Formats: sequence, C-alpha cells, structure tokens
Amino acid sequence: MSDTYYEFGTAGERWDRAQFFFEAKEYGTAVRILRGLVAEHPEQTAQRLLLARAYYHSAQLSPAETELRAILDRDPVEYYARLMLGRTLERQGRADEAAPHLRMAAAMAGETPPS
Repeated sequence: MSDTYYEFGTAGERWDRAQFFFEAKEYGTAVRILRGLVAEHPEQTAQRLLLARAYYHSAQLSPAETELRAILDRDPVEYYARLMLGRTLERQGRADEAAPHLRMAAAMAGETPPS
C-alpha cells in the first residue's frame, strides 16, 4: 500500500480512518496515519494521545514515551497521558521513573494510596 493512502483526505477523514484502524487493533496502520496528522497539527492532544496509544499497543515504547512527554509538556495535568507515561516507563523496566507519574495519576483520579 502506498503512503498516499495514509495522507489521503481531509484531516477529519484521516482522523476517522486512524480511529477505525486503532479500534480494529491495526496499530501500525493507525500510527502511519496519525504521524501525519500530528505533524500537521501538533497542538491537537487527542491525535497525539491516540498516536501514543497506538505506539504503546504496538510495543514501540520509546516513540510512545516521546509523544506522552510532548503532551505533558503542553498540559501537565492531562491525566490519561500521565497514567500512560507511567505504564510505558514500567513496561520498559523503569519502575523508579514510572512511580511519580503513577502516583500523580492516582491523585488526579482521586484514588488514595493503600495504607
């Protein structure tokens, strides 16, 4: 399949297509579409977050971390990005780095640590 498929259509059509592929668990295809959307509209949190999730689910943890940190640089209280960053770091065997992000996500969700 040529790359033109991933770039075809309006941003809204590509967003819909990316969501379709993500929901179908075709994470690699979703990544190819979302990379272009994020490059065009880097300020769009939803697109960047879905890209990070697609990277995470396709075991591309370093790019997932990069996208999540970019989201948190713009919006430090984005709960789901904070949670995902913690989980991404854990999955990379970086539990010490993950812990503060997971604690902060839990606090944002109103969870209390176990006694």
